[in-house]
Amino acid sequence: MDKTTITGIARTTGFSISTISRVLNGKAEKYRISKKTVQIIEDEAQRCNYSPSMIARGLRTNKTHTIGLVVPCIDNPFFANVASVIVREAKNAGYTIVLMDSAESETGEAECVRSLLSHRIDGMIVVPCGTSPEHLERIDREGVPVVLVDRYFENTVLPYVSTDNFSGAYEATEHLIGCGHRRIVCLQGIPSATPTRNRVAGYRKALADHGLADNALVVGNDFSVQNGYGETKLLLTGGTPPTALFALSNTIALGAYKAIREAGLTVPHDLSLVCFDNYMYLDFLEPPVTRVAQPIDEIGVLAIKILLRTMEKRDEKPGQLLLPPTLLLAKSVRQL
Repeated sequence: MDKTTITGIARTTGFSISTISRVLNGKAEKYRISKKTVQIIEDEAQRCNYSPSMIARGLRTNKTHTIGLVVPCIDNPFFANVASVIVREAKNAGYTIVLMDSAESETGEAECVRSLLSHRIDGMIVVPCGTSPEHLERIDREGVPVVLVDRYFENTVLPYVSTDNFSGAYEATEHLIGCGHRRIVCLQGIPSATPTRNRVAGYRKALADHGLADNALVVGNDFSVQNGYGETKLLLTGGTPPTALFALSNTIALGAYKAIREAGLTVPHDLSLVCFDNYMYLDFLEPPVTRVAQPIDEIGVLAIKILLRTMEKRDEKPGQLLLPPTLLLAKSVRQL
């Protein structure tokens, strides 16, 4: 006897297939099915490990209750944390997340998107790594809503949720200037990424507002430990070294920290350090690192809310949101 299908449950319990389907799809109250009947059906479904076919359900309802999530690098703590929040919020809303890693490649992103569309997802959340929103806007127009997180495009109709990276970088740079630093080097991430461009702009504006525009120096090309390490090695071996580093991610900061220690120098006595991103391990470094904290929970929660409203046609003009960051002061900056 097949006990893994609705037919099998019907044979065992004696209830009709339509009654069982309504109970298992959460519609018992709508059809005034008694609590006793619901309990019998749910107990039998649990006993035989019944699991509804999402594909079959999708064919009937034109929905699969799945959402695609594309990130550029899942081993980056920032994206891992954002993904964790999105998975949690989607689950609370009754959706399953299909997570894919584009490996920081436009080609990889396109492949991820094609794969997700083949799974008949209901919507998509993307951290884009390309320079044009065209292919994502086309998908959105064709009926699969798309929401961008962290990275976005300035001239796009797509909704997005990100940090106000400009203001965060401006405040961090002003803090260094206020502590007497004039030779502040910015260790940037991927130059084309929106967060990088906005953080660099905030850094340059703070320097310019204090008459230090000519002191600006931006180096690096990746959100990686290796980038922070290599660029800091070069800075410490040539010419007049900086008095402070502004690393545009926590991973870049870790690489810089290693290079500083290998040079026999200490933070902040020899070199002050500030970074973007807030992670607990930054408090366990010696000394703890001053950093710009992004509102990760709020980013994930709002991304899911916007996507669900768009999928349910409840939001004609979904938002494009920039959330304020917070500068967390620690002991990695020296007063000159």
